[in-house]
Amino acid sequence: MFGILKFQTFLLVVLLFICSCTYLHGVFPTWLDRNKSGPLGTFWRAARIGERLSPYVSLCCVAMAVSLVMGA
Repeated sequence: MFGILKFQTFLLVVLLFICSCTYLHGVFPTWLDRNKSGPLGTFWRAARIGERLSPYVSLCCVAMAVSLVMGA
């Protein structure tokens, strides 16, 4: 619980959530497309962000990986 209070860890969780939802949308597209509204719509929105902003999301993932390896 306290790990999310750190900004770097929060960004890591958000990036992993976006990447996971994008992957799930590629594997099970009808499941996420069926749930565009309500609480499960968050997964659809994260997948949409991952699809449309994929170059930026991948650059953020690389930057996060370098940051974690460097120990900053």
